Amino acid sequence: MTIDIHWIRDDESLARQCDEWKRLPYVALDTEFMRVDTFYPIAALLQVCDGQRVYLIDPLAIQVWTPLAEVLENPAVVKVLHACSEDLEVFQRLLGSLPTPLFDTQLAAAYLNIGFSMGYSRLVQEVLGIELPKGETRSDWLQRPLSDMQVRYAAEDAQHLAEVYRELDARLSAEKRAWLLEDGAELVANLRREVDPQTLYRDAKLGWKLTPQQLAVLRALYAWREREARVRDQPRNRILREHSLWPLARFQPDNPVSLARIEDMHPKTVRQDGETIIRLIREAAASEAQTWPAPLPEPLPVEAATLLKALRAIGQAEAERLQIAPELMLRKKTLEALLRTGYPDGPYSLPDSLRGWRRERMGQALLDALLKETP
Repeated sequence: MTIDIHWIRDDESLARQCDEWKRLPYVALDTEFMRVDTFYPIAALLQVCDGQRVYLIDPLAIQVWTPLAEVLENPAVVKVLHACSEDLEVFQRLLGSLPTPLFDTQLAAAYLNIGFSMGYSRLVQEVLGIELPKGETRSDWLQRPLSDMQVRYAAEDAQHLAEVYRELDARLSAEKRAWLLEDGAELVANLRREVDPQTLYRDAKLGWKLTPQQLAVLRALYAWREREARVRDQPRNRILREHSLWPLARFQPDNPVSLARIEDMHPKTVRQDGETIIRLIREAAASEAQTWPAPLPEPLPVEAATLLKALRAIGQAEAERLQIAPELMLRKKTLEALLRTGYPDGPYSLPDSLRGWRRERMGQALLDALLKETP
């Protein structure tokens, strides 16, 4: 199969081509990036397919990204991606913009009950009957020039993405397509939402076992690690390993020797940031009690499993009726949040995380099931 490949290596060519893309009903997008020793992804190649040709944009040569940002934000042009969470980070970092409306082919496969969380190669095989070559996914995409194999791999990915889109889009009902775009909009909104580093401690495993004073320490450590990872552009675990955070808050070492004995504490962290970590612990532990976080909720008891099963059954029944992958219906976190609003005796209320069409179609059924199960 011959692919019509066009390179874009200067601002003028990009602007000219973006003017063309703005007039299209859709563009298929893919990215290649490196993220080994950095917090932020380093864009190495952007691929765009208009359904006929594939354009390879060299981000190492482009200075002005405004025209492409305008394409991403153009509501008349559907942006097609696959399993796009990391691609979205690339766009946000490189362009300061995110694609909308967003059509994720992985989600589309789930809405069509082809499969849930399908990898790209498997989806192409399933929909197009084409077996993609392997071997370039982990190559050095920042090298120049790229090898012929890299160029072919990148171009084929974009070309087939457009073909998969046309096939899946033709199978989707108007209702399912609207739901899919709604999910895409939520993905974009979640990434646009600025995460407060002071709230990250809430997701710590076993955080519920800590006292409010210990949680104050945990909060300070999580927030410091996040800020430092962004400033230094290093992975979070390079700053301070995840498995060290809880024992640091629990045991609160006050000297380098006891700090070094903390579980999974890297010697380099002790040397480089030991004094800072000890100071953070000391200051947070000594802060006024009224500033400490509230205790984190304990895990739901084993007895709640029966209720969770009944709630999941509602999603599974609706999925079967709609012929949608059941995993797409009700997330476990959402069901647990629902139970936490009133367990064990009720009354219950729908959590904010249950939104859109899922709330409309299943919200009342979930509340009715809990009312039925509550003694």
